[in-house]
Amino acid sequence: MTPGPHTLLVGRADVHVRQVAQAAVDRSVRVVLSGESLELIGRSRDVLERAAASGERVYGLNTLLGSGRDTAVEEESILAFQVQVVRYHHSGVGEFLDRANVRALILARLIGFSRGGSGVRQETARFYAELLNRDVVPAVPREGSVGSSDLTQLAAVAAVAIGEGQALGANGALIPGAQALADAGLEPLQLGPGEALALVSANAYSIGTGTLTLGRLHRFADLADVALSLSLEATARYDGGGNLSPFSPVIQAAKAVDGQRASAAAVRRLVSGGWLEDVRPEVSVQDPLSFRAAPQTHGAFRAVAEQLEAALDVELNGCGDNPLSDVESGRMLSGGNFQPMQLALAFEAARLALAHVGISSERRIAKLYPPQRAIRARHLEQARTKQTRDSGRTGGAEALASEELPGLLWYSAASLLAELKIMAAPATLGAPTLSADVEDHSTLAPLALQQLERSVDAAEKLLAIESLTATYLLQEAAPEDEALGRRLGKGTGAVVGHLGTLLAERPTAPALVEDARRVLNTAIEGLGGEA
Repeated sequence: MTPGPHTLLVGRADVHVRQVAQAAVDRSVRVVLSGESLELIGRSRDVLERAAASGERVYGLNTLLGSGRDTAVEEESILAFQVQVVRYHHSGVGEFLDRANVRALILARLIGFSRGGSGVRQETARFYAELLNRDVVPAVPREGSVGSSDLTQLAAVAAVAIGEGQALGANGALIPGAQALADAGLEPLQLGPGEALALVSANAYSIGTGTLTLGRLHRFADLADVALSLSLEATARYDGGGNLSPFSPVIQAAKAVDGQRASAAAVRRLVSGGWLEDVRPEVSVQDPLSFRAAPQTHGAFRAVAEQLEAALDVELNGCGDNPLSDVESGRMLSGGNFQPMQLALAFEAARLALAHVGISSERRIAKLYPPQRAIRARHLEQARTKQTRDSGRTGGAEALASEELPGLLWYSAASLLAELKIMAAPATLGAPTLSADVEDHSTLAPLALQQLERSVDAAEKLLAIESLTATYLLQEAAPEDEALGRRLGKGTGAVVGHLGTLLAERPTAPALVEDARRVLNTAIEGLGGEA
């Protein structure tokens, strides 16, 4: 079939992580399994059923799980065992994932089915597609996985599939899973032999939420270049900095780092048409490294994000099933592909890269603090003069000009940086030994991912503070700019316009930073090729 504009066709070809993220956010996307993928799913199921009929001992098909791997499950108990497996693993805790993250999780597992290694029935795969298409959203607790399959998160989905568990209603309230299915016109799924393990034994949470986090990282890379460009404009006006030599194509061509070149080019586009491009004999020969070496730092971050994208692609389109229903050999094989070590380490690396971007940002904020102090001293002197002129009739608070930028945002930035540094520490080395020492190593990929989500939050706030600080100073310098004929770049000027409007509203510090994150994301989208 030819997919429509709001159709995601899951076939034999690889599905890209960005497609998963888009379908997770856009509930109008209809997910369809191709005939080829259904044929492969059917062949995979045939392998499992032949193994079951032969009496061959297969992990999780006719044996218990974990430390019970060598204990048989009697044939007459196998169907009841499927329900027991789902209920046993439905043990997650913590707050529930939001709708987009749950959709990403379900879609990632469905794509795993389509690779032909899980041994599920075709109707089971279709059922998971219908969960997405009919907007059934199981209530999935965030915590519970140690990264050797996201067992608890996937069990929460499987519980709803069999008519148990809880789901999120249209208004976000919890409703029984059976009611969610009935409201969507679906009957509870009756699991066949081996299907319960196939439903829960995968890394679909780490993959699905990872795709959404990756999108934030790509946007963050653009945000970092915008914040840097604003600070370059500000330091040029207050400290004789803003030397663009480190961003020149000649410097960037001297070292083959694609992300570095992309960052430098983004800065050049943002400041193009402005005063920084003019020949300025008074400009400093070299800016501090937080400015001068920023393309190297931002470029390394971009490279790490690309490595994460590659790791997600591998996990999304591979077979992480254990046992693996191998169509080519016709055998059920035990393995360890459910251990997403490469992905876990990519999450770790992304947090470390974020911290380095944060270090440079906080140092630039610190260097923009002395001009703020001078501006506030001027405001205080103006208030004193006004109060003296009015012979004390004006109170101190009335005489003092209202500040658009909260004065200690730099301290908030320093606190956020400390948080980034702490969260950059390894998460994957803390895995305990489980299941009677049979599961004696885990990746803790979900924990590494959750720490990454928190790191992105902190880093976005930090860059928002840098952008607000630079914008405040540039607005204060605007009268002198006009007198001297100094211009902002086309891109930086547009961002200053957006943030300046926000500053003029004088919101509280928490609201200011949150609104700035939103405004910056919108501004970056509007700039298009400028960032």
